[in-house]
Amino acid sequence: MSVFMEAAAAVVGTVAFSLLFGVPARFYPYCGLIGGAGWLVYGGLMNGMTAPSAALAATIVVIFLSRTFAVRERCPVTIFLISGIFPLVPGAGIYWTAYYIVTDDLALAVRTGFLACKVAVAIVLGIVFVFELPQKFFTFAAKKQEEVDDR
Repeated sequence: MSVFMEAAAAVVGTVAFSLLFGVPARFYPYCGLIGGAGWLVYGGLMNGMTAPSAALAATIVVIFLSRTFAVRERCPVTIFLISGIFPLVPGAGIYWTAYYIVTDDLALAVRTGFLACKVAVAIVLGIVFVFELPQKFFTFAAKKQEEVDDR
């Protein structure tokens, strides 16, 4: 499956998760774009980097876009952050770790569990790095007052 097909699946999955998460419908396109962009970066970098490094870069993109759209739409960043980060969460790694524990393959369980933990830490670090940027950095995305009055 190509990276673009995977990114399209990430868009659909992110919008579906947004629906379950209770995001207002007008934000679905933003959530889908953020989730797809994150997966596109992650999938594009997986051939040349480790999974934690690719997850860190993809998380930085997701959080940067989330903060940008939150400023633009004047809403909480968590609307975009939680939905957009969903495709990057190492759920498969956690699943396989539990599977290998149950099947008594402890060496493989440790290896996959440690990789899942490294990806999770990379996601947290990416979130922290971008949230440390001052809010003024994202003012380029703010709508002009006339656009807001037209609503």
